[in-house]
This record gives sequence, structure tokens and C-alpha cells, in this order.
Amino acid sequence: MSDQSAMVALEQVSFGYGSRKILHNISLRIPRGKVVAIMGGSGCGKTTILRLIGGQVRPTSGRVLVDNQSVAELNAQKLFLLRRKMGMLFQMGALFTDQTVFENVAFQMREHTDLPEDLIRNLVLMKLHAVGLRGAHHLMPSELSGGMARRVALARSIALDPELILYDEPFAGLDPISLGVIGQLVRRFNDALGATSILVTHDIKESLKIVDYVYMIADGAVIAEGTPADIQQSDHPFLAQFVNGKADGPVPFHYPAPDYASQLWGSVR
Repeated sequence: MSDQSAMVALEQVSFGYGSRKILHNISLRIPRGKVVAIMGGSGCGKTTILRLIGGQVRPTSGRVLVDNQSVAELNAQKLFLLRRKMGMLFQMGALFTDQTVFENVAFQMREHTDLPEDLIRNLVLMKLHAVGLRGAHHLMPSELSGGMARRVALARSIALDPELILYDEPFAGLDPISLGVIGQLVRRFNDALGATSILVTHDIKESLKIVDYVYMIADGAVIAEGTPADIQQSDHPFLAQFVNGKADGPVPFHYPAPDYASQLWGSVR
């Protein structure tokens, strides 16, 4: 039975590429109207979860539900319609480099609606104004700073007022000021649009300021979950290492290798 209060739900989902297993029997629930973070180390399967939600890949087992629809069971037309409800902020923004700021934000409106050009113009300027970049509408992506480019990408991701917004490492590579601005915009847009937001991120400090709930992933499985306060107060060894950025802990510094002295002696011999 589907969970009517959840915008997204993963039910005992496993996924892998051939013999390489990425996710192992993961279950999580993203309530409507909330901002939820999926955190974990590099390569743990966070971005794969976004790809499952968007239907780019299908689970090996289990179900992925978006708006009470099983994504893997949708045909191409129904999947396309479901994606119309989603906005996506890609890693590093992924703006179209040969289009202006205005054209980047207008792209979805022109592709997916029959709105007249004058209305598209007003909507684009409104979205850009919301991220503080209405005056930059004529610039090319190469003329933007990293923080400005990320804000343009954010304006593009909300161009069609999506019900679900997916963020793949939205804070990566940003200076402290830009990072704070993007974090506050994520929270503000989610609440203003009545949307649901999923953040895949490494950034503990900024994320815990704006999210309602956190899922922590390690080795392809959910190892902890809770509110930001729960995560900060947890004595779980992985969480303690991850939250405090410690080199020593469950995640080893050294890749598995033979005994150092024996290997050196062997190379000499």
C-alpha cells in the first residue's frame, strides 16, 4: 500500500551495476513539504538514489515511489509526465554554456509549455529576481562567478514550480557567503512553493541549518536517520567521524594494502 503522505518512498531497494552492488535493501521516506538530506561519503550511493527517483535507472529489487507512482513500472509517456513535476539542480550547476542566463532559465518554459514569449519573459525575470540575478539576465555562464552560476541553476530548477526538487551536491565548490545564500534559497523556495526537496550533500554544517530530516548512507545502506539534532547528538561511530571530519574511524584513511614493511622489503629484494 502506498504512503499518501510521502512524496517519495524507497521500499527495500537494492541496485547495482552487474556484480558491483551499490545499494542494499534501502528504505526511506520523504514527506511532502519537507526538506530532507541524504548524506554520506563519496561513492556510497547518494546520487544513485536521485537517479532511481528520476527513473534514469531501475532498482534490482524493491520499489521506488514518487507521488504514489512506482517509477520503474511507468511507460515512457507517464515517466515524462512525472518528471514534469520535478526540478533538478545538478552538480556544479550544469548551465548551457552557449546560452545566456535568460535563455537557460527560459529553456524549460519553451520546451514544456505553450506560454507566449512575453509571459515567459516576465516569468524568467521573476525567477531571476528571486535569486538576486535579474540584472545578470544578459550574461553568459562564462561571465558568472561560481556562486552566481549556482543561483542561475537554482532559478532554472524552479522554472516550472515543481512539486519535487532534487539537489545533487548544491554546496560543492562555493565560498562561505555563496554557500549560505544557496542554503537559505533552498529552504525559502521549498516553503514558498509548497514543494518537497531532497538534498544529496557532503556539507554537514550548512545542511543541518535548513533540513527537516537526515538519512545517513554508508556502504549502500541507511545506517542512521533523524532530525538535525538527532544527528548532531548521536554517538554512532560513523556519524561522529563524518560530522566532525575525523581521519580515524569506521571509514579508514588507508586503502587496504599488504603490511607496509613487508611490501617495502619485498620491493628491495
